[in-house]
Amino acid sequence: MTSSFKTCLLLLILFVLKGNAQIIDLKNANWQFHQVGQSEWFPATIPGTVHTDLLNNKKINDPFYRTNERDLQWIDKEDWEYKTSFEVNEAILKNDKIDLVFEGLDTYADVYVNGSKVIAANNMFLSWTAEVKSLLKRGDNQLEVYFYSPIKKILPQFNSLGYTVPVSNNDQSEKRYSVFSRKAGYHFGWDWGPRFVTSGIWRPAYLKAWSQLKIEDLFIKQLSLSDDKVFLEAQLGVVSTSKGIKVLQLFIDDSPTPIITRKVLVTEGSNSINAQFDIIKPELWWPNGMGAQKMYHIKAQLLDGDREIANKVVKHGVRTIEIVQENNLKGQSFYFKVNGKPVFMKGANYIPQDNFLPRVTKERYEHVINTAAQSNMNMLRVWGGGIYENDVFYDLCDEKGILIWQDFMFACSMYPPYEEMKRSIYDEAVENVKRLRNHPSIALYCGNNEIIPFMTSHFWNHVKVDFRSAADSIAIFNTYADIFHSILPSAIKAYDDQKFYWSCSPNGVNYSMDNNSDNLKGDAHYWGVWWGKHPFERYNDNIAPFMSEYGFQSFPELETIKTYALPEDYAIESEVMNAHQRSTIGNGTIAYYMKDLFRVPQKFENFLYVGQVLQSEGIKIAIESHRRAKPFCMGSLFWQIDDCWPVASWSSMDYYGRWKAQQYMAKKAYQPFLISPFIENDSVKVYAVSDEYKDIEAMLQINLVDFSGKILRTVLENVRVPANTSTVVYTVNENELTKGINKLGAVMNIKLMEGNRELSVNNFYFAKPKELNLSKPKISLKAIDKNHIEVTTDKLARFVWLQLPKTINAFSDNYFDLLPGEKKIVCLSDKEEVGNVINKIKVLSLVDTY
Repeated sequence: MTSSFKTCLLLLILFVLKGNAQIIDLKNANWQFHQVGQSEWFPATIPGTVHTDLLNNKKINDPFYRTNERDLQWIDKEDWEYKTSFEVNEAILKNDKIDLVFEGLDTYADVYVNGSKVIAANNMFLSWTAEVKSLLKRGDNQLEVYFYSPIKKILPQFNSLGYTVPVSNNDQSEKRYSVFSRKAGYHFGWDWGPRFVTSGIWRPAYLKAWSQLKIEDLFIKQLSLSDDKVFLEAQLGVVSTSKGIKVLQLFIDDSPTPIITRKVLVTEGSNSINAQFDIIKPELWWPNGMGAQKMYHIKAQLLDGDREIANKVVKHGVRTIEIVQENNLKGQSFYFKVNGKPVFMKGANYIPQDNFLPRVTKERYEHVINTAAQSNMNMLRVWGGGIYENDVFYDLCDEKGILIWQDFMFACSMYPPYEEMKRSIYDEAVENVKRLRNHPSIALYCGNNEIIPFMTSHFWNHVKVDFRSAADSIAIFNTYADIFHSILPSAIKAYDDQKFYWSCSPNGVNYSMDNNSDNLKGDAHYWGVWWGKHPFERYNDNIAPFMSEYGFQSFPELETIKTYALPEDYAIESEVMNAHQRSTIGNGTIAYYMKDLFRVPQKFENFLYVGQVLQSEGIKIAIESHRRAKPFCMGSLFWQIDDCWPVASWSSMDYYGRWKAQQYMAKKAYQPFLISPFIENDSVKVYAVSDEYKDIEAMLQINLVDFSGKILRTVLENVRVPANTSTVVYTVNENELTKGINKLGAVMNIKLMEGNRELSVNNFYFAKPKELNLSKPKISLKAIDKNHIEVTTDKLARFVWLQLPKTINAFSDNYFDLLPGEKKIVCLSDKEEVGNVINKIKVLSLVDTY
């Protein structure tokens, strides 16, 4: 069987009808690639990247292993060529039009069909389409994609400008030139990621054959909503080969009966067709924790007489969302109101999950979004140094009720004053706004990440700027204004005018990221903890109406480190461990905080464990301080939920999806009810925080317990917890509460109960962990049934870590404190049965690291 015949057969298998268009997927069309200037060709994978194709062909070693990254920096300096051949039959050629579509080309590429150039790509964030029917022939056809080295493309622009554009990301080249390309900024390196400047066909590629017309776009715009009905408008973008009368029909869900049938006139070329309709007694879409996520399936169909010639189906969630900015006694509010209800946003920042983007599978997307939902989150922020995510990401957020703070792809840098780039940015904004606007999860568009703070505060102190004249400086600042105050908002106004636009994050009164104590409006990023080495307690003072970034680093656990390091590398300051630590102050800062709060372990594995506990404790203080400040503060998004490679970073879940201690903590800290103690002016204040929308009557139970389990003091109080706010429900003088009690040997265990239902539990200690008089506990595991384990201890056990070798996230809870007499029930994942693994479970607590 010849290669071309196999390709033809495969393409026939992949041939599908989509709204009467014929789609030929080019994914498996026997692609090959080579380095330009080299004669040998190798098999390639589409979607893919040059780096992953070289890896698959064993031409390079694992880029993430040890220090291999350093040896692979030659790849982005070379040009690469991809090619394939495919068969086209007479049936395909009979169509009026045949489009060649690349949903993503990274980044500089020329595309040739049978020797004719049809696409010249220069923006990673755009799709590229060429009408190629006239170039195709019956039988074998050739397709070639020539990728130019992004560095060779960028450098002439960089060198010719004559001055340095301020770039404050971790662009890890000698010359910081990432901003000269519309390409994911993190590819050039960041303070949590490596430098792999990729090229390749990174999203699907296919041929689309169609006749008469095609529906390019279908937007369901919500015009009004009441309890009785929602009034909607279907806006169709239609391209037609000729003028004529067609019939438009709209269907909802699985109903065979159209809600609209009417004649429409289409003309040759582009057409806009609008049709209004309503849904009686609509089911609403709600964020996670507030209700169901109803998604209506709406199908638009165009007929020529009785024959369907095109259709398109989209999903629509009925909901309202607004950002409320009202003056108040403290400053100005900044909060999200969904379906008329103020919502405290609980979540994290999200970065791309891999440096080699096509490796992110649907399963990996599901794991991140399920993690967010299971952890009581209702928002993720798609950060501006990565990508506009794939459709599956937003689909999953729609399904799970995770709202999205959507950055445009600009971060931590100024941009060169090139008109061609500005035009490309507008096209990029339009395409991605149109692609994302149907998703109910999209809550807000944000212009950029952290450019204003860098411009106005410490930016110029650590970035070398060499302007030739004041005119150069003005040109750079005018470019900022053009992009973020004109280009991006105009695209939103034209194509999704009901969405809120926020020009920069953070954006408030005080743009210092070291001190937010006087930030009384907008959103804030607080980095005094970490970069400023402020104590964790400063989180209590640095609170803005919306906290959209803050964080602390930790290392991944040893099972992850084993994937990139050898036992000889198991030292925090080893060459390999430093290669997987990209913060310039990273290891030293972790050690600084650890020494202050914990007894620093000597054993490498224990250091990793205490590092995760340290991170968790710091972010716990931050989250609780933000929630206690409700309703002044109405959002808390820590940095960051995920990683793009195995590394020491601010993530709460490592590259392989393993939850760190912080993720388990966040799951508890983001519960609908939070009981949170806080010492203020020698008084212990106990706050009850509720995200529910009705008042409840509850029992507050406070036990002071020594580390052997003896109850030293008990407080029982009937308390009223008001709806959707934070309230002090108990206050006592600290000395009165602890009179006669050894603070180094006691814990305050606090529970909020509604009948027999435990709403929230929290433990409070009166000293740093290293100062506590801990004894080695005897921790016991007992099988309850095939999925549940009972964990008990004879003495206080802090940060109990259950480990099951060769599994990921096997337990429903982990890194928890366990009191004597307490029976902790932990659920085992469905993949394991307790009876088979209980003897394999390893248990570690803090005192075991002494």
